[in-house]
Order: sequence, then structure tokens, then C-alpha cells
Amino acid sequence: MDDNSTDNTSAIVNSYAEKYDFIHLINLKSSDEHLPGSKIINAFYKGFETLDSNYDVICKFDADLIFPNDYLECLSNHFGKNEKLGLAAGFCYIEKNDHWILENLTRKDHIRGALKAYKKECFLEIGKLKTSMGWDTVDELLAKYNGWDILTDESLHVKHLKPTGISYNKASKHLQGEAMYKMRYGFKITLISALKLAYKKKSFNQFKNYMSGYFKAKKDHLPFLVSKAEGEFIRNLRWKGILGKFKA
Repeated sequence: MDDNSTDNTSAIVNSYAEKYDFIHLINLKSSDEHLPGSKIINAFYKGFETLDSNYDVICKFDADLIFPNDYLECLSNHFGKNEKLGLAAGFCYIEKNDHWILENLTRKDHIRGALKAYKKECFLEIGKLKTSMGWDTVDELLAKYNGWDILTDESLHVKHLKPTGISYNKASKHLQGEAMYKMRYGFKITLISALKLAYKKKSFNQFKNYMSGYFKAKKDHLPFLVSKAEGEFIRNLRWKGILGKFKA
């Protein structure tokens, strides 16, 4: 999927498509505004619509990644060993001072939105991907709700050329708080999550943006991404994780 790129993406992909008949390029002209969530998932679905149902694992990869040569082979081995494995991935690394370091924005058991791989049955059971900010969190939560395992392989270092959020504007940062509301986190968990994210990014303004987004979504009665039962499961899971860190 080439979604309004400004570089040589089309030419590069076409050069590979000429050599390999399993590679196809789809061009999509959407807004050049960088908003996480719906924009990127809409692009994913444009590609998904061209596929048939003959697949075992489906991947959603960003274009700004450099994978180890054996990346897909390792994922295939993981899925082959565990029938209940629903999602699997490696870790994103970013370049800093001429060194590649872990892009440490989330827990190590969370798969980053840039490099998702889903077992077909899990992908379908969670209702595929949500066209909303927070899609890359709610997919894992719903997978756990439905009894699927999630695996992150620390030996798989993926180079992420464009650090997460570098192009986000204020509107997109509000969407993070909106997503917490739509996932039925509730005020307390949203507050803790917003403080944690803002601390990692060393920005109090981001904390204010997150909370503003949450309260605006609540005021506007935006539709939830999950059912009441799923929301209760998600809150219990989040509290378990939070309280577990205090015990540790």
C-alpha cells in the first residue's frame, strides 16, 4: 500500500513486483495529514480487500522498517509451535547517537502497531482491526479476552526508521485519550496510563492532551470499541498489571 508517499516508494515496489508475482502495489491517495488510527487502518483494508481467504497468518507492517533476514521464518516457527498463539512480533529499535536502541514506549509484552502479525483465526475472532486510534492495543486485549496467547521475541530486532509520534499533531495526541475512553478504561486507569505515557515522553503537555481527549470523548458520548463484558475484562487485566508492578 502506497498511501500518499512523497518518496520513491512506488518505483521501488514496482521494481520488485516485476521480479516477483506475489508482490502487488496498490496506490491510495488520502490526506497527507499524519493521523494515527483510522487513516492507517483504512489503508490496510484497501490491501486486505484484494486478498482471498487462503492465508494462515496476516501481517500489518509499516514501510519504515528494516527486518532481520529470518524475521518471517522465526514468526512462522512460533505460530507452528503454539496453536493458541494469536499475535507475534519482534521489537522496534530506533537510532540514537549512531546506536540502535530499544524504542521503549510500552511494556515488553505489547506488540507495536508498526509490526503486527495475526493468526487468521484470531484476526477474525477479534473482529479484525478497528478503524480508530487505539486499534493496536484493543486487538491484543480482545485476543486475550478470547483466550489467545501473545508473543514478543526479544531476539528479533527491527529497525524503525521513523520514531513513533514524530509527526503527530495536537489533534492526534488528543486521540490517545479518546481511545482510552473507547476501550472503557475508566477515569482511574486512563489517568495512570496518561501519566505513564507522558513521563516516558517527558511532556506534561501530552498528559493534558490525553486527558482532554478522554473527557471530550466522554462528553460527546462516543461509541465504545468493546462491549461491556470486554470492557470489564480489560479493566481487570489493566488493574492486575498495575498492581503487579507495585508488588514487584
